[in-house]
Amino acid sequence: MKKLILLCLSIALSMGAFAQETTVKKTTKKVKAKTEKAAEKTEAAVEKAEAAVEKAAKKTKEKSKEVADKTKKEVKKVKENSASEKGETKSTAGKTKAAANKADAKIKDESKKNVKKVKETPSNEKAPKVADKVTGEYNGKKVYTGPRGGRYYINSNGNKTYIQD
Repeated sequence: MKKLILLCLSIALSMGAFAQETTVKKTTKKVKAKTEKAAEKTEAAVEKAEAAVEKAAKKTKEKSKEVADKTKKEVKKVKENSASEKGETKSTAGKTKAAANKADAKIKDESKKNVKKVKETPSNEKAPKVADKVTGEYNGKKVYTGPRGGRYYINSNGNKTYIQD
């Protein structure tokens, strides 16, 4: 009798060991399969990207060689032209310096005249520092509108006096 009970217990326990896979094992297998598929897809995408980068690198190398050749040709032309013009430039260098000095003198004279004109002009109102829009008149004075919408006029002291609506 004892042997029979032990035999039944051993069979019951062994069935538990040989039972079907649990749901955790099943889901881990599914997840592993999905990650392997995703890894394969990313590897394929990486290979495609690397191929595209290599193609682009080849194209840029070819273009840079073409540009380098063009610039070398242009440099040779410029060197040839400058060698032939060196004689001419020595004689004209003095002329251009004199012309530049005259132009500088004229500019200085004109700027002095402009400064005098600004000082000589009488004005009852000082101009605002910021170029605000003139939007009307208030008590015979120009009304300016500032960048944030404030309205003001310049009083006799030269200060801004804001107008309330």
